Amino acid sequence: MKKICIALLAATALCSMPVVALAQPADDQGGSKDGADQGSSDSGDQGGDEGDKGDADKGDKDEEPGLGSICEIDPDACPKLDFQQEATRNNHEQVYAVQQVYVLRRGRFEFQPYWGFTLNDQFVSHPGPGLALNYWITNVLAIGANGNLYRPFNSDSEFNFQTRRAARIGVPLTEYSWSAALNFTYAPILGKFRGPADLLLQYDGYLLGGVGAISTRPIPVIDPDNRNFSFKNNLSFNLGGGVHLFFNRWLAVILEGRGYVFNDHLENTELAPTLVEQQNSSTWYGEHRLTVNVQAQVGLSIFLPFSFDYRLPK
Repeated sequence: MKKICIALLAATALCSMPVVALAQPADDQGGSKDGADQGSSDSGDQGGDEGDKGDADKGDKDEEPGLGSICEIDPDACPKLDFQQEATRNNHEQVYAVQQVYVLRRGRFEFQPYWGFTLNDQFVSHPGPGLALNYWITNVLAIGANGNLYRPFNSDSEFNFQTRRAARIGVPLTEYSWSAALNFTYAPILGKFRGPADLLLQYDGYLLGGVGAISTRPIPVIDPDNRNFSFKNNLSFNLGGGVHLFFNRWLAVILEGRGYVFNDHLENTELAPTLVEQQNSSTWYGEHRLTVNVQAQVGLSIFLPFSFDYRLPK
């Protein structure tokens, strides 16, 4: 009986082992399947994140084309700009190599009040105010007139007075009353330069010449007790040049040098032998001498009308 029971238990054990062995792989396979599903889900999510990250990185690289590789290889070489600071930076006026003429003068009038003074006469000076008026036929050619007033401002040097008093030696001197001339002006030079504090100054250079008259008379220094000269008009020619320094399109400073050439009649350095002859005005005058009065002029230039229009747009 005992042997039968043992045999049944052994058969039962043998029959149950294949069931357990076959059931275990099913559980493992199910678990693997669940794990695979979970892994697929995780890897999918992770892949999605990586995809999003990749798209973000790609978007960043698209914002700075060509700079990503440089910044990755050498961060020090990567450009670093403060765009807010760049946006508020003060940009000065752009200067073009070829641009429109700053001031158009054709068809405009130019008034020039100025002050003139003598440069080449060490014995007597002839300062005085002057006024010029020009009409610009073209942008570089003008016709005009100018006049100078000298009479109230002529001054004899202290050297002459001391020499006459100490050595009884006199030098023939001449004083001027006024002068006037018709002139042609030619302005072939136009340019610009940068001054202090980034100030951009426009300028032009011009030449001028003309013909007119000047009123002069000798200063009686040889025989002042008997001689009294009157002013006489002399034909004069002038030649010179100058520059305009423009503040704007209608106002400028002028710096000009001009030589006035005329045939001057000087005082006679010899005294007549008798008093009667000394009082005769025909004995007062001596030689004629070609005289050049080099005059510097500083003043303002005002163009009218104040504005103008370009024929072609900029």
